[in-house]
Amino acid sequence: MSYLIAIPAIIGALIVGLIIGFFVARKVFTRYLEKNPPINENMVRAMMSQMGRTPSEKQVRQVMNSMNAQKK
Repeated sequence: MSYLIAIPAIIGALIVGLIIGFFVARKVFTRYLEKNPPINENMVRAMMSQMGRTPSEKQVRQVMNSMNAQKK
């Protein structure tokens, strides 16, 4: 009789743990990305310079705006 109570309790605890773990991991990951963005304006300038181009501020802003638009 105790197996009939223990098995659903274990399954329920696993489901609750997975849900809590998902939200905690998502929060940690979004904080990490806010502190360490994947690319910034200096990186865009460096990439353009390595390609042999002299980037203007307008070009850098266009690239950053297009990347930010892709996030949303």
